[in-house]
Amino acid sequence: MIKLQIIGNLGKDCITNTVNGKNVINFNVAHTEKFRDAQGNQKDKTIWVECAYWTDRTGVAPYLKKGTQVYAEGTPEVRTYPKNDGTTGVSLTLRVFTVQLLGSRTGDYAGGGGENYASQAAPAGSNIPSPSDITAPIDDLPF
Repeated sequence: MIKLQIIGNLGKDCITNTVNGKNVINFNVAHTEKFRDAQGNQKDKTIWVECAYWTDRTGVAPYLKKGTQVYAEGTPEVRTYPKNDGTTGVSLTLRVFTVQLLGSRTGDYAGGGGENYASQAAPAGSNIPSPSDITAPIDDLPF
């Protein structure tokens, strides 16, 4: 078995379809690598991966929005198709087994490690100090 893992940002909102009575969530992920060419100039190389997540757990679909960073894992498939100019195009498709939300560029939703807890206000009436209120180190650690 060949396994492919990708971390990247969604290029557009996902699309949920039903094919032969089964749910599929389609989305594309862009992964950009930075490198230096032979002359020392910094270059970017972006690889787009089309993803198909066949699942009954479609509750994740509303969170798969353009710009959201995700981790996806599955098996790769290479597809060829005829292009308009008569040449053959190639695309990398991932049959997703698992997907995990990592965050978003806009900060609207940040799952996993992307949440910024420091900027959230404490509930009214709580005795939890904000990070800016802490001035002295806390030495009474329980271990």
